[in-house]
Amino acid sequence: MTPATGRRVRLLAPIASVRPGPFDRHAVVDRLRLTLVSAGYALAAAPALALAIVLVLSVPLGLISVGFPLALAAVPAAAALAGVHRRVSGALLGAEIPASYADTSDRSLLGRPVRWLRDGARWRDVAFVWFSGTGGFAMSLLPPVLLVAPVPYVIGSIVDPGWLWVLLDGASGLGLIVWWIVTPPLVRARAIAERAILGGSRLAELERRVEQVTESRGETLDLSAAEIRRIERDLHDGAQARMAAVGMTVGLAGKLVRSDPDAAVALLDEARQTTLDALGDLRSVVRGIHPPVLADCGLAGAIEALALPIPVPVTVSVTVTERLPDPVESAAYFAVAECLANTVKHSGATRAYVRGSYDGTRLRLAVGDDGCGGADPTGSGLTGIARRLAAFDGTLAVDSPPGGPTVLTLEIPCPT
Repeated sequence: MTPATGRRVRLLAPIASVRPGPFDRHAVVDRLRLTLVSAGYALAAAPALALAIVLVLSVPLGLISVGFPLALAAVPAAAALAGVHRRVSGALLGAEIPASYADTSDRSLLGRPVRWLRDGARWRDVAFVWFSGTGGFAMSLLPPVLLVAPVPYVIGSIVDPGWLWVLLDGASGLGLIVWWIVTPPLVRARAIAERAILGGSRLAELERRVEQVTESRGETLDLSAAEIRRIERDLHDGAQARMAAVGMTVGLAGKLVRSDPDAAVALLDEARQTTLDALGDLRSVVRGIHPPVLADCGLAGAIEALALPIPVPVTVSVTVTERLPDPVESAAYFAVAECLANTVKHSGATRAYVRGSYDGTRLRLAVGDDGCGGADPTGSGLTGIARRLAAFDGTLAVDSPPGGPTVLTLEIPCPT
């Protein structure tokens, strides 16, 4: 993580508390951080208000064609501004604020404004820019104003000492107390308001959830069917073929047992070895369904065992002490196995690592390497991992710039 990235993460850390106390260094830094964010909200009011006016004018002006170029410029700009606020407010609240714009890629430039008029998400952008330029501006302006208000009074008391400046200094001191109290709740209220405006209605959220569940169910059924076909193929080509060979070999040995006992014994030895090979094939099939090491040692121990035969040195630091549901452990195990297999085949890495934790609600695993990077999230391997996790509402995040390093972050919701 670069220093700039580290500063950004701290600036947009979730608001932990809106209580006034305690008064310490951490609380002061946190309020200064929130004041800076609030000032950014306030500065964004100017472009938001300009966009709000243009968006409103583009509707009636569209009747005389002038509104079309206005809409083609203002609507994407409003979406971009709303996207920034989604990320900022979502980070402050510790929750993603999704966007659900209607797809207009199949429309011409003149056809897009017509689709936008029927898109509820675009109208939420209109409501957002009006809020940002009016009430949101007033909310966000207060913390920085309260913080900097004492500055001119202090300067005045230094330049021209007098009782009036002392009185004003005292009043501004009260303003600092107000700043200390109101900054966290005001910034949080602004973020909650933007989530309410940009996040859509509860019905829309439920509709998106139904679509996600329907899609993940279809993918799960496809995965299950593919897994069944794989098991059938492994049994047919492996254990079943070997057991058929055992039957033929034993039958031939039975015919030779009197005429050529030595040949019969050799055939029986061959049948015995084939039986052992068939048992090995069956064990491989069972390990492909649910590895015994996973049942015996849990997820952390299974990943450590998984990393041992990897030709690339793998450092494992998985602090998952609780036993999770078997399907979740199995999905996480095979996802990590696929990630490590991709590392060996494609990354050219000299070392890799697996880190994981479980906080009682979500399992997080990170698989990284120092390879050449450039992993394609749409490739068959990573897509298969994402589909496996999607069955559990899990996600796969790919960070693999050209030149590396690569970090694959797997998350699976798993409340206790």
